[in-house]
Amino acid sequence: ISVGLQGEQLAELGEMATSSARVNFFSDDGKCVQSAGLMRRALEYARAFDAVVANHAEEGALASGGQMNEGEVSSILGIAGIPAEAEEVIVARDLALAKLTGARLHVPHVSTAGTVELIRAAKARGVRVTAEATPHHLALTDDLVSGYDPVYKVAPPLRTRDDVDAVRKGLADGTIDCVATDHAPHPPEDKEREFDLAPCGMLNLETALGVVVTELVDPGLLGWLRLIEAMSTAPARARGLDGHGGPIAPGAPANLAVFDPTAAWIVEPEKLASKSKNTPFAGRTLKGKVVHTMLRGRFTVREGSDADGQG
Repeated sequence: ISVGLQGEQLAELGEMATSSARVNFFSDDGKCVQSAGLMRRALEYARAFDAVVANHAEEGALASGGQMNEGEVSSILGIAGIPAEAEEVIVARDLALAKLTGARLHVPHVSTAGTVELIRAAKARGVRVTAEATPHHLALTDDLVSGYDPVYKVAPPLRTRDDVDAVRKGLADGTIDCVATDHAPHPPEDKEREFDLAPCGMLNLETALGVVVTELVDPGLLGWLRLIEAMSTAPARARGLDGHGGPIAPGAPANLAVFDPTAAWIVEPEKLASKSKNTPFAGRTLKGKVVHTMLRGRFTVREGSDADGQG
């Protein structure tokens, strides 16, 4: 969105959108665009190319110095907190700007009940907004930080049980369109340090399906068809990826994932394909595992292992 992710000068969105890369999705990654004026301009430019703007929702003054969710647990632990409102005031602003400009807005990693309600109301008003939730915001709560383990430090932070329940309901009823991993690997030397010094982020790519099946599908909170939509067709649609998430049909791109819905497996960090091991689900037994993946007709994962691009 902005030059150098600094939130000061609008990047050349038009040039990127009309380049050979045909960029149609813009964000400042994990940095929030604090300026309402800059965000409005970004949405106006993006609308001209029917592109999507995504903004990490975290109001800087409210979140400053925060290390976890602000609430009862942070008070007990004596850790500076980030209130739910730090997310919600930015989401409310961006939704208003999306309505003003008619542009497409994407809300990443929804973590609070208030954000779910804001998106639900905006969709009812016809605002062009999509949203995502992460496996950890669908499964984990802020009380896990009680052990001061930085593996549970993430942005936005893990929230309360009420927030988790609201995000789950939002995913089930379509207020939240899709599941996205927010996969953020970190080497052990970065994560295994004091909580306030450790970076935010956790692994999710290999465990995402199992977490959603175990936490939402098995208990009856989410149906299988909705799961498949939320983890394939909906994210592809939100990103404008025409070659992904489509029907399995003759002539369609063979971009596929095959999974065993009944496979039970234990998350063992040392066996994960990622070079990093900062998973918050270590030792958990999950149900549902990806067996094969294909990209343009070539196996990228076969029998659960890296296929090295061999067809």
